[in-house]
Amino acid sequence: MGKQHLPDRESETALYLTHENDVDDPRYQQFVSPITEAILSQITSDKIGLDFGAGPGPVISKIITEKGYQTKLYDPVFYPDNSVLIQQYDFIICCEVIEHFHQPAIEFARLKSLLKADGKLFCMTQLFDEGIDFAKWHYKNDITHVFFYHRDSLKFIQQQFAFSTVDINQRLITFTN
Repeated sequence: MGKQHLPDRESETALYLTHENDVDDPRYQQFVSPITEAILSQITSDKIGLDFGAGPGPVISKIITEKGYQTKLYDPVFYPDNSVLIQQYDFIICCEVIEHFHQPAIEFARLKSLLKADGKLFCMTQLFDEGIDFAKWHYKNDITHVFFYHRDSLKFIQQQFAFSTVDINQRLITFTN
């Protein structure tokens, strides 16, 4: 896709600000529960994580912090602290983020470099499959959703970036370093 077809930062930010991202909203907490449950069951609380693309309401970080976990926040708009991008993490959270990547290869290379050996990258997005009528698919109507993933593309990413495994469980995707 040419850059002329991608939304600019101001348009993206304006749309993000219309989302209801109240960290105390039980519906929002339920929506992100595939990632929070995966972290709580697979990662010990002494490990340090990065919430990459945390957005204005970093609900996953709030939930797991209340359970004794430590995370750092990064978001190019809402938490633009590049200093958190110079260390490695035991786990990385990318909840409803990867579909916003204008340059997925660059972003996955960055995420891979930020992940410690045996670390986990927890992503959540809606996957495209052959059973979806793209013209009627609501997920593509968000102008900030510029890249869509299929099971095959996730396996390609695993191989291309040398993740040891990729586990796909509906909208939860877990890459292991």
